Amino acid sequence: MNLGILDTVSLAATLVFALPVALLGVERLLAGQTLVGGGFLAVGVLMVVLQEWLTTPTDVPAEAAQRVVGRVAESDDEE
Repeated sequence: MNLGILDTVSLAATLVFALPVALLGVERLLAGQTLVGGGFLAVGVLMVVLQEWLTTPTDVPAEAAQRVVGRVAESDDEE
C-alpha cells in the first residue's frame, strides 16, 4: 500500500474513531456478550475498510490529478 501524506493523515483520523469502537467490541466479547461485541468489532473494522476502499466525490479530482502527473512524469523518463 503506497500512501501519501494526506492518505496517511486520513487513515490516522479514521483510526482515532474506529479503534475505540473496536476495543469496546473486544471488551464486550470478553465479557461474554458475543452479539454486541461482534457487532462493535465489525463496525470498527468496516470504518477503516470503507474509508480505504470506498471512492468518495472528493477522491475523484485527486485521482485525476495523480493520473495527469503520472503521465507527464512518464513521458520525461522515456525520452
